[in-house]
Amino acid sequence: MAEVRVERAVAAEPGIAFAERSRLVEGVRAYGLIVAMWLRSTMAYRASFVMTAVGNFVATGFDFVTIMLMFTHVDVLGGFTLPEVALLYGTSATAFGLADLVLGSMDRLGRRVRDGTLDTLLVRPVPVLAQVAADRFALRRLGRITQGLLVLGYALMVLDIGWTPLKVAMLPMMVLSGAAVFGAVFVVGAAFQFFAQDASEVQNAFTYGGTTLLQYPPSVFAKDLVRGVTFVVPLAFVSWLPALYVLGRDYPLDLPRWVAFLPPLVAAGCWVLAALAWRVGLRSYRSTGS
Repeated sequence: MAEVRVERAVAAEPGIAFAERSRLVEGVRAYGLIVAMWLRSTMAYRASFVMTAVGNFVATGFDFVTIMLMFTHVDVLGGFTLPEVALLYGTSATAFGLADLVLGSMDRLGRRVRDGTLDTLLVRPVPVLAQVAADRFALRRLGRITQGLLVLGYALMVLDIGWTPLKVAMLPMMVLSGAAVFGAVFVVGAAFQFFAQDASEVQNAFTYGGTTLLQYPPSVFAKDLVRGVTFVVPLAFVSWLPALYVLGRDYPLDLPRWVAFLPPLVAAGCWVLAALAWRVGLRSYRSTGS
């Protein structure tokens, strides 16, 4: 009997794995369809889209203007020159912009939990995460990505970096892995809202606040804060550690050099935790009955 049960379990595993893959594919497809719907809605008013995208570009650009104003009074900030800070800024802003474009609507979940409109998403034969992530997809967020890329381009043109194949590969890796880390933070923050219901600002502290933190050198912050964003909420792997490798600078906390290559693994680990947090949060949801 024990052998029969083992054989049945082994036979069931491929079916379970196939179901999980099918659900993932279904979620990605649903996300694409919902995004396409919002894109058609956005493009129906192209002048409005252009103005909001430009406004987003200008508004986020003031962050770097502030940094430039600082450097009119100092030559270095925490031992970093303006182009070096621009590299930190450009990579973190671009990574966050990508995550914000794809998953920025997750902070609306708390509102849906409070007013009961989440129930309408639960009755649809589509993964709830895909629906929440694609809800009110805002193409205007491309302004933030564009602004981050421009600052990054400026830094790469001005900095005198001894390029190697590893350093060249580090740039796209840190941007994509950083976007994945920020995306996982968006999902964990949304999962927390199942319990807190009105915690979007808590989520924003780690997303918008996190990208602001990463735009400055780690040397200007207290070591306890640097430890927190390295070992607790691993935002340091978004830009600080890989960027310091590209710049050839020492790492904070006397970390070994090879940690600069960990962002993909850190991002994967963050998404495993984010998936678990989302499942726990969704299963704990209780309808308002409205």
